[in-house]
Amino acid sequence: MADIRSLFATRLYHAKLSERGDAIDPTELQNSCLVIADDDEAGQDWCEANGYPGYTSYASLTDLPWRFPIFADLVKALDAHVAEFAKDLQFDLGDKSLKLEDIWINILPPGGIHTGHIHPHSVVSGTTYVAMPDGASALKLEDPRLPMMMAAPTRIKEARDELRPFIYVTPQVGDVLLWESWLRHEVPMNMAEENERISVSFNYAWG
Repeated sequence: MADIRSLFATRLYHAKLSERGDAIDPTELQNSCLVIADDDEAGQDWCEANGYPGYTSYASLTDLPWRFPIFADLVKALDAHVAEFAKDLQFDLGDKSLKLEDIWINILPPGGIHTGHIHPHSVVSGTTYVAMPDGASALKLEDPRLPMMMAAPTRIKEARDELRPFIYVTPQVGDVLLWESWLRHEVPMNMAEENERISVSFNYAWG
């Protein structure tokens, strides 16, 4: 009988943020994101200059946990989630650990998209979700083998998750998703009629 097994698994961590660390008030976190976005003129200018829909603090603010205590609490929770994910990935970290490298706010208006990308120089990346109105985009994850599938036929609609070229994950407010930073991902168009999709993304490095 043939022995068929899956190799080189890509792991995705999906949990409630509240499972680890102190409870984070989602309304307070959302309000903090909106206040920061409104005050961050440098971030607004960067978004306009680079054609970025909505707002991101990625290029303008590097000290969110210092500015707002709720972000310091958020990082404590994220540290615990990332440590758990690292165990699942069976990383040999030696005498080092995975430490927060970047954390930033994303506010995506209706019609906005965030095209496919990876997070170079990091080990684990992820997002926690602050506002997900009806019609808000799922997270789209791409099979890292896709560029090598030169002559492969398409998969059937009922294909198992590990065989699909793309996976769409629709998180809820208060969820946290983690993946290895080399995994290509994107946010398709926000189809919400009026409300913004708000999230906080982050990178962890080894050091």
